[in-house]
Amino acid sequence: MPLGAVAPVAGRPGTWIAAAGQGFALLDQATGALDWIDRPLPATSRVNDAVCDPAGRFWAGGMPYDGRRGAGALYRIDADLSVTTVRTGLTIPNGPAFTADGRTMYLADSAERRIDRHTVDPVTGELGEPSVFATITDGGPDGMTVDEDDHLWVALWGGSAVHRYAPDGRLDRVVPLPTPQPTSVCLAGGRLFVTSAAYGLDPIPPGAGAVHVVEGVAQGRPASPFLLG
Repeated sequence: MPLGAVAPVAGRPGTWIAAAGQGFALLDQATGALDWIDRPLPATSRVNDAVCDPAGRFWAGGMPYDGRRGAGALYRIDADLSVTTVRTGLTIPNGPAFTADGRTMYLADSAERRIDRHTVDPVTGELGEPSVFATITDGGPDGMTVDEDDHLWVALWGGSAVHRYAPDGRLDRVVPLPTPQPTSVCLAGGRLFVTSAAYGLDPIPPGAGAVHVVEGVAQGRPASPFLLG
């Protein structure tokens, strides 16, 4: 089944929380066994991108296979393994990404070429109303991460680039890439790692589907684990 994303479970080496297929499961790395938490998505949709916030909650987007506008949603999985639908009316949600204090969440809707910003209650995980943080004209915003300076890095599907945005929404840097479909970003050790896709490309150009590395960038933050209650 399609695998959207995983995050490590704190205090349980070899156990991951996974967004896969139509739902969410705990994954045993040694055996590959899945312990399903819930499968709230219809058969016409699948999970997509996901990440843990600094408080240890798992946030994941679900998207329709046919790209039907407004059929996507954002889900939150809490420490007690309850699954809550926290936003509907999306199409292809990507990210999300959180500031270091966990009080701001960025969420991309790739199909709408828009990045929204939400306030987040760090205790309850309740979302405030979205506001538009950035609108993309040269591609669709895909995977994202926030660096140690609280700047947002965004892979641009169809844009052959990664954008870095300041907290006020100002475009701070453009990193061109030799591939048309960057999909996600990771910051580690002063390097930017960018995954890419070859989906739908014929012929497939060199570099499509590869992982690209850019040296000399801002430091990232360690990934937050899932805190299982």
